[in-house]
Amino acid sequence: MNIFVGSLPFSIEEADLRESFEAYGAVDSVKIITDKFTGRSKGFGFVEMSNDDEAQKAIDELNGATVQGRAIVVNKSEPKPEGERRSFNGGGNRGGGYGGNDRNSGGGYGGNSRGGDNRGGGNRGGY
Repeated sequence: MNIFVGSLPFSIEEADLRESFEAYGAVDSVKIITDKFTGRSKGFGFVEMSNDDEAQKAIDELNGATVQGRAIVVNKSEPKPEGERRSFNGGGNRGGGYGGNDRNSGGGYGGNSRGGDNRGGGNRGGY
């Protein structure tokens, strides 16, 4: 079972998280999600346990537990539905597509943004 663990202290290491879950059974993997630019923890992660009964016991026991002064959130991880993926295509005055040098497009990646909401110009668009 894949388990979501949220509200983690930013200083927690994967080994510490693994240790907490191993008290309930075998842990297959642990992954704390980090910012790809800074490498800093985003405060959540995932734990994979192959035995569903042990995983459920860990969820029941650890949800709301205090770790390094923070109450963590632990629950079964559900896959994100395909329809809810974020889009980076922008649009309107807040940043449209690739380029877009006209005054109303809002710019975008590499664009000159001078329309509507973008007071003072600048690139506020997505890709």
